[in-house]
Amino acid sequence: MTQAESLRARWASLARCVCDGARLMVGQGNYDAYVAHVRRTHPGSEPMTPTAFFRERQNARYGIGGRGGFRCC
Repeated sequence: MTQAESLRARWASLARCVCDGARLMVGQGNYDAYVAHVRRTHPGSEPMTPTAFFRERQNARYGIGGRGGFRCC
């Protein structure tokens, strides 16, 4: 690997970390990490679709459906 390729790979890794952190700050997990977790720990289960995953994370963040969620007061 050349120095330029190494630098590009490091920047790409940093960008992924920043994006993952931003998603977590707004209550959105990493869908790819979720799918890997489901396949690893629940081999017979089918992972949610990206749309269903997004909705579930939004509902969890804002307390929809009886979950705790974020509260400012």
